[in-house]
Amino acid sequence: MSRAETARAERLRAIREAPPGPGTIAYFDYDGTVIDGYSAGAFYRKRLREFDVGPVEMVRTVLSGMRGIRTDDDFKEFLSITLATWKGRSEDELHALGRTLFKEEIAGALHPEVWELVAAHQEQGHQVVMASSATRFQVQPMAEELGADRVLCTELEVRDGVLTGRVAGISLWGAGKAAAVRADAEAQDAELTDCFGYANGTEDAEFLSAVGNPVAVSPTDSLRRVAVELGWPVLDCAPRGGLLPDVADVARTAVFYGGMAGGLAAAAGAGLLHGSRRRFVDLAASVGSDVAFGLSGIDVEVTGAEHLVAARPCVFVFNHQSKFDVPVLMKLLRGSFTGVAKKEAAQIPVWGQLFQMADVAFIDRGDSRQAREALRPAVAKLRDEGISLVIAPEGTRSPTPRLGRFKKGAFHIAMQAEVPIVPVVIRNAGEIMWRGAQTLRAGTVQVAVHPPVDTTNWVPENAGKYSEEIRDLFVDTLTHWPEGGTR
Repeated sequence: MSRAETARAERLRAIREAPPGPGTIAYFDYDGTVIDGYSAGAFYRKRLREFDVGPVEMVRTVLSGMRGIRTDDDFKEFLSITLATWKGRSEDELHALGRTLFKEEIAGALHPEVWELVAAHQEQGHQVVMASSATRFQVQPMAEELGADRVLCTELEVRDGVLTGRVAGISLWGAGKAAAVRADAEAQDAELTDCFGYANGTEDAEFLSAVGNPVAVSPTDSLRRVAVELGWPVLDCAPRGGLLPDVADVARTAVFYGGMAGGLAAAAGAGLLHGSRRRFVDLAASVGSDVAFGLSGIDVEVTGAEHLVAARPCVFVFNHQSKFDVPVLMKLLRGSFTGVAKKEAAQIPVWGQLFQMADVAFIDRGDSRQAREALRPAVAKLRDEGISLVIAPEGTRSPTPRLGRFKKGAFHIAMQAEVPIVPVVIRNAGEIMWRGAQTLRAGTVQVAVHPPVDTTNWVPENAGKYSEEIRDLFVDTLTHWPEGGTR
């Protein structure tokens, strides 16, 4: 086990050994701690793209960035630049902007290691609180995604729904955040000695010192020195990459898709030789994915691989966070399967044509009647031809590892075709290729395949209950990941 993995395991163990219940509060700093980098950057970049930044503001911002934010006065000056641009804009408008930028950009910077810590605290019944110097427009979307109980942040003054350009109360930078955390713990009747704190910057040293269980997360050099001096644990998260892919990622992506194309060409030749479209599709899935994964050096580690073949035909259900889920499933399932995709997928070059040859059912997510009609052939293939079906019951990709609500369609299909459900839980695919990314990072995708779930005695009236039970299985697996996979 690497040093980083050891540190990760130790943090999770410390949480699970802490007293359970809401009397323990976990306070998470946001920028640099929950996410890699700064959420304010996404707001600023959007304004740059829209030519909404004047020369004076740009100069002030650049100078502020060059000096860095080291003191409360530095932060107030930086904040004043932002507030001047937001003055006169409606609160609703900025909340909408914050949610949009979260989905388009900020969610991709989430540290998965911190996501695990939040989940572990919640499993223990601890309260989770975001404590940030950023504004609510920046923090609230992530707090909702994490399921945080509260947000402590720099609040802005609003009159008649419009921002005045002033701070309401104090800013939560440095001592302000430490004071807010103390006041929150007192209001919750919690002992600070039982509480946890996570932060990355030296300005948060006072906040970390206030709690009994401080952790320096990917700390700056100065906070790292403080952590070593005071004996605080350090958790280093994997870098999330910059705005632009590096050369290695571009090369890896080119090699991957080149390998996939080579596999498809070989499969096409075999398909023509045998006069079989299904032979082509099966070889494309198996040979194409093997070549692509082998050349790119991306590994897939599987626990429960025997369940991928034990009960076919079946309905495979998987959690969906990444475009990369499709190649992963091709490599795992090899052949004799088809899938369900949104209608827009039919227009994706190469993939769209491949999906059509594999008889993928394209559904209009906004038209439930069309979706039911589109799925009828899939039921027939399951029942009459023995072709398994792959469905993401969430219906769409998630911006973070958070599992969405499961729709009932996959479970109705399994009942109609009288075949079992096989849960396929995928971890780390979003780290290889986030939903908004176009290039591949290095790494290992982990997959846990559960035993087939018999649907013989299921009744349609209880489809919602079955979907919730399977979803609970996914949540439990992601929280307590099984060890001992094979590659």
